[in-house]
Amino acid sequence: MTDAPPHSYLPRSGTGDYAVREYDLDLSYRVATNRLDATAVIRGRARVPLPAIVLDLVHLKAKRVRLDGDKRVRFTQSPTHLRITPSTPLPAGAEFTVEIAYDGSPVPRRTLWGALGWEELTDGVIVAAQPSGAPSWFPCNDHPADRAAYRIRIATEQAYTVLATGEPTGHSVSSGRGVWTFERPEPTPTYLATVQIGRYTLEPRRTAGVEWVVAYPPALARRVLHDFAPVGTMLERFQELFGPYPFPSYTVVVTEDPLEIPLESQAMATFGSSHADGRGGSERLIAHELAHQWFGNSVGLASWRDIWLNEGFACYAEWLWSEASGSHSAGMLARTHHTGLRLAPKDLLLGDPGPDLMFDDRVYKRGACLLHALRLRLGDDGFFALLREWTARHRFDVVTSADFEALAQEHSPEPLAGFFDAWLRQTALPSLTR
Repeated sequence: MTDAPPHSYLPRSGTGDYAVREYDLDLSYRVATNRLDATAVIRGRARVPLPAIVLDLVHLKAKRVRLDGDKRVRFTQSPTHLRITPSTPLPAGAEFTVEIAYDGSPVPRRTLWGALGWEELTDGVIVAAQPSGAPSWFPCNDHPADRAAYRIRIATEQAYTVLATGEPTGHSVSSGRGVWTFERPEPTPTYLATVQIGRYTLEPRRTAGVEWVVAYPPALARRVLHDFAPVGTMLERFQELFGPYPFPSYTVVVTEDPLEIPLESQAMATFGSSHADGRGGSERLIAHELAHQWFGNSVGLASWRDIWLNEGFACYAEWLWSEASGSHSAGMLARTHHTGLRLAPKDLLLGDPGPDLMFDDRVYKRGACLLHALRLRLGDDGFFALLREWTARHRFDVVTSADFEALAQEHSPEPLAGFFDAWLRQTALPSLTR
C-alpha cells in the first residue's frame, strides 16, 4: 500500500503511522431504539514505532479493548479518538490485532460539510460517510489512503433488509432477528464503507457480465424500476469507455426518505425517494454514482486535495452518458458549463481547492472541462485509451494528480505540463480549445 501522505484537509482524522489490513465488524442493532452493541477486530501493521494506536471514534463508547489478546492494555477516549497504549511501543513493521467492544446510540458527526455518517431514517438507517463520517459507527483509521478488507456481520429486527459493504455471504433468522454477513476483500477506504437498513424489496439483474441489484421500498416500485432501468446500459457503455467493472457486483439502494444528494460507497450507491420521480429526472446522477466505482472507489485518492480525480471524472461520465444515450453531446455540455465557470468567482485551485471548497460544484465542472479539453488534444482513441489504462494500472490503488499527469503525458505526442498547470494550479479559466 502507498504510504499515507500528510492529511492536511482533515488533520485530526486518520494517520499514516500505521496501515489497517482488515476490519472485522460484528454489529447488533435495534432500529426501534437506535441502539448499537458492537465488536470491531482491526488487524494492522505499524509503519513507524508506535507508542500508541490512535483510532477515530465519535459518539460511541469503548467498553473493552484487547491488543494482541492482552486484556490489560490501557486505553483512553476523547470525544473523537480512542487511544490504545501497549506496555511497550510497537516497533515499525510490527503486525497487531486490536479487539474493541463498544456501544451507544450512533448519530451523524457534525462537520464542515454537514452531518455525516450513521443516520436514522424514518424507518431504517443510512450511512453516508464521505469524507469523515465513518467513526460515527466503527473505530477506524479514517484516512482516504488507508484501504482495507472488510467483513461485516449485522443482526437487527427480522422485518428489515440489510445491505452493507461487501458481497453477501450469509443470512439467517433466529428469535425474530435477522443476521446478515458481507465480505469485501477489495481494498476499501473507511469513507466508502456503509450499512443500509430498511424494508426493501430486492430486484436482481445481470448485464454485461455484471450482477447488479436494486433495493427499494415496495411502494416506490414503479418509479424506481422505471428510473433505474438505464443502469444496465450504463454498465455496458462505461465498460467500453473505462474498462471492466472493477467489483463482483453493484447495488443501488433507494430509501423511502427523500435525500438531498445521492452518494457512492464501495460497489454501491444510495439514492433517496426524491431521486425516483418516475420520469428519469435523476439519470445524470445515476450515471455519476456508477462512474465512481471506477473513479474514486477502485482508483482511490491518496489525499483529499486531489478530489477532482473523483468528482471531475464522475461529472465527465455524466456528459459521456448523455452523449451515448442520444441526448446532448459531451462537447456541448462542456461548452455550456465552461461558460458558467467563466461567470463564477476565480478563487479556486482545482489541484488543491482546500477543505472549504473541496465539494464546490466548480471542482466537478472544472475537472470535467479539463478532461474534455484533454480529449480534444488527444483525440477520442488516445483519450479513451488513457482512461482505460488509468483504471487498469491503478486498480485498487491510490493516486495523485501527478500520477494522472504522468500517464497522460505517455499518451500525448506533445508536452502537457503547461496544460495541467493552467487547469490545476492557476485560478484563471483556460480555454477548452488551444
